Amino acid sequence: MVTLKKEIQITGNGLMKNKPCTVKFYPSTTGKVRYFQNGEEFEAKAENVVSTEHCVVLGKNKGKAMLCEHLNAAMAFCGIDSLDICLDEIEVPILDGSSKQWVELFKDAGIDKPLFHKPQKYTVKEPVYYINGKTSLVVLPSDELFISYAVNYAHPDLKSCFVNYNPKNQEEIIEARTFGFYKDLKKFQLLGFAQGVTVENTIGLKDEGYTTNLRSEKEPVKHKLLDLVGDFYLTGVNPLDMRCQILAKEAGHAVHIKVAKMLKDKLIECK
Repeated sequence: MVTLKKEIQITGNGLMKNKPCTVKFYPSTTGKVRYFQNGEEFEAKAENVVSTEHCVVLGKNKGKAMLCEHLNAAMAFCGIDSLDICLDEIEVPILDGSSKQWVELFKDAGIDKPLFHKPQKYTVKEPVYYINGKTSLVVLPSDELFISYAVNYAHPDLKSCFVNYNPKNQEEIIEARTFGFYKDLKKFQLLGFAQGVTVENTIGLKDEGYTTNLRSEKEPVKHKLLDLVGDFYLTGVNPLDMRCQILAKEAGHAVHIKVAKMLKDKLIECK
């Protein structure tokens, strides 16, 4: 089990309602990642996803953890698999729109790993895939981890492009911020969403260029890969410990979670 060395907390505004939210983290020896909100307890598991509209929402009854994908990805990158997470509001803070500040928070607190800790590796016993029109997500057995994410957006820099994951670009993926088309922002805000969007936490895609400077090339595509890591963390197996080829094309949270649920009975320990 890998957890934190001490209790910590952080406060920030939510992306959807722009309301202050505080998250408290408690070291745990349960071997589970558990969320607590509004008197309810629910694990970070795909079967507890109650919505993928706009973002991933975990929950049970009246308890919710909204926009948890960046936090889940941060736990994957830090190798954390045992933690209690308490929220005073439904939304998880957006912070800088990536996993960067979550990872920094965990590293500052200290990550408690057993001596000689060596994570168990997993693969799939047979191919797992979802294909629907232009959207596909395929998971294949492999000797090592390979992730590729392809998109085809109506933006000059993001047509028919892809990003592959490797340890050398891990930091660029961790710090890749959420994004959306700038022309759609007012519409979403009139509907009550995206109230917390700023140029610091969100990349706005314009007809030419962006509303803010990119942290790295193809940052929006790297964010899609970040989302995939966070969503596959809900399989109960850290996706970075999978010996699989993971090939995604024009997918999103709904497809990520659908395949994460399919993986539940297909993942096996590597010998």
